[in-house]
Amino acid sequence: MLALARDVSVGQVLTAGDLREVGVAVDAGVAVVGADLVATVVGRPMATGVSAGALLTPASVGAAVVPVAGQAVAALALRPGQFPPEVAAGARVAVVFVPGQAGAATGPPGEGGPVWPAVVVGVTTAPNEQATVVSVQLSEAAARRVAAVPVGQLSIVVLSAGGGR
Repeated sequence: MLALARDVSVGQVLTAGDLREVGVAVDAGVAVVGADLVATVVGRPMATGVSAGALLTPASVGAAVVPVAGQAVAALALRPGQFPPEVAAGARVAVVFVPGQAGAATGPPGEGGPVWPAVVVGVTTAPNEQATVVSVQLSEAAARRVAAVPVGQLSIVVLSAGGGR
């Protein structure tokens, strides 16, 4: 079977270096890509983000499946301290508005401030860059509001897989 040798993001074109052959027993009803089909997936874009070590499935290769109807993807330029370093594609997060210097609070903000639930679809840190771009999928209306917030005034909180806001 084929597994991912490293994390890949939505839209990334697969290379042979992104893949590795693994030996696993798979039930007949489980859709995976066999190692003999490597030539059919190399050079194709990823439909979803997949973490290193995960088995490649036919549905994870092809046209992007995000954002889904009613959703949008927003890019957040974040500096260290504005997101947990463990954040990765697939994580459920809350995008939190943090007032700038002009609106500096004397204590922690109260409940009910701007918080938008989202799912991380990609994390990119370019060499020699001071910011990490975290792409998040959220409702179209929330994406427009998040995109309008000035750089430096958003943070990400990683939520539990089954938790709420």
